[in-house]
Amino acid sequence: MSKIKVGVVGTGFIGPAHIEALRRLPNVEVVALCEVNQELADQKAAELGIPVGCTFENLLKMDEIQCIHICTPNFLHYSQSKAALEAGKHVVCEKPLSKDLHEAKELVEIAEKSGLVNAVHFNLRYYPMVRQMKVMREKGELGEVFSIIGSYLQDWLFLDTDYNWRLEPDKSGDSRAIADIGSHLMDIIEYVTGLKTVELLADFNTVHDIRKKPKKAIATYSGVELGPDDYEDVAINTEDHANVLLRFDNGNAGSITVSQVSAGRKNQLKVEISGSKKTFAFNSERPNELWMGHREKANEVLMKDPSLVADGVQSVVSFPGGHNEGFPDTSKQLFKEVYAAIEEGKQPENPTFPTFADGYRELLVCERILESHRSRSWTTV
Repeated sequence: MSKIKVGVVGTGFIGPAHIEALRRLPNVEVVALCEVNQELADQKAAELGIPVGCTFENLLKMDEIQCIHICTPNFLHYSQSKAALEAGKHVVCEKPLSKDLHEAKELVEIAEKSGLVNAVHFNLRYYPMVRQMKVMREKGELGEVFSIIGSYLQDWLFLDTDYNWRLEPDKSGDSRAIADIGSHLMDIIEYVTGLKTVELLADFNTVHDIRKKPKKAIATYSGVELGPDDYEDVAINTEDHANVLLRFDNGNAGSITVSQVSAGRKNQLKVEISGSKKTFAFNSERPNELWMGHREKANEVLMKDPSLVADGVQSVVSFPGGHNEGFPDTSKQLFKEVYAAIEEGKQPENPTFPTFADGYRELLVCERILESHRSRSWTTV
């Protein structure tokens, strides 16, 4: 088998997660790893067992590289995705697609004109039970959507000494919790229901107006504790917590809560979708279960099992019932669909995976949420 050669840019939390998922695909080989300078690139390539460490400029010159994964801080997504497309490479970009709508729109246009495969890493769509909800809704088993309640809760920024580049607007953008994890939640809501958000009202809260930034670099999620003299005070103006009321294009409503300061919630996405026939409830901390609620009979819990899920869901299930699949599997399943398209050499007419256009859509929703918070008023999407 001739394998598709891949280069990955960025070695924070998500870059190695991409690499691990890619290594589980038989038709893909990660051959190059890019960092900000050659010394760091060589170090990280050796640590991760990748043949070549390089700078981004040199990665673009490697003819054998067919696809590039952009896993860098948000402010680099636009320039690096654009350069990769212009170099004739297929692109998988982390979310958000860019820092603003103008950049995202340009990337969508460049990608469409090129015909190259383009994808955004909305991997949480790829929990099998998320796709199960989508397929059941498409078959009419949910009925008309009455209401949607969603939340995405984390605690990795619970303490005022918790710090990361995502706290700095010049690197991450003017929204943080909503743009970082709220975008996943909004993507799943629209993906499963087929509805579009048309109006919203947002309220943000910054719990820690001042945070203590380490004077030396520390890896996110490392749990390393420093002394008082090892920090400097930094003013924070992005949200730790957000509530958003939503109105959908079927006339019905919903709400979401997003927080990065909820003690004990490490990474919990929950969505409850109530329809005219039943209710779906999904919790990412129990990803192999789908709860279905009924009015006039006993409620049900469907366990992930390829012999029990709907047609159209089996393709994102790799193991038998009782063999749990979780977060690392979502990226593998997304990339499996992306690389099937890359084998064909072009973006499919109707992609099953999230594209740059989806990235633009979620950036649009997130920007309208930010506008609503600033204006303290309902805002049209």
